[in-house]
Amino acid sequence: METLEKARLISRAALDKKAEDIVIMDMRAVSNIADYFVVCSASSSKRVQAISEGIEDALLGKGIDYWHIEGRREALWVLIDYGDVIAHIFHENVRGFYNLERLWQDAPKEYFVAPCESNRSKKK
Repeated sequence: METLEKARLISRAALDKKAEDIVIMDMRAVSNIADYFVVCSASSSKRVQAISEGIEDALLGKGIDYWHIEGRREALWVLIDYGDVIAHIFHENVRGFYNLERLWQDAPKEYFVAPCESNRSKKK
């Protein structure tokens, strides 16, 4: 699986669990940590945990296991390291403090949003 495809799979899994403000950051030109970061947030610790579990389940369903995970118990900032893609799931109160988008402001960003209801075909 290509790394951008993996980042988008993580984003879809996060969105399915009601993650907010999902951003895919292309880190290839600015860091050797990973090819992509996926950054998202949630309004509660329980939601942060649910999002992290949803991401893990979605990738395991494709045969992809994480290398390392941390922060799940506290659920303020969960980091799931898939090697070439790292998912950062923040509690909304913590995301602004660390502000990864500003720290890595030179990284190109793709904002991941749900399809608009009006664009879906509707039965009449």
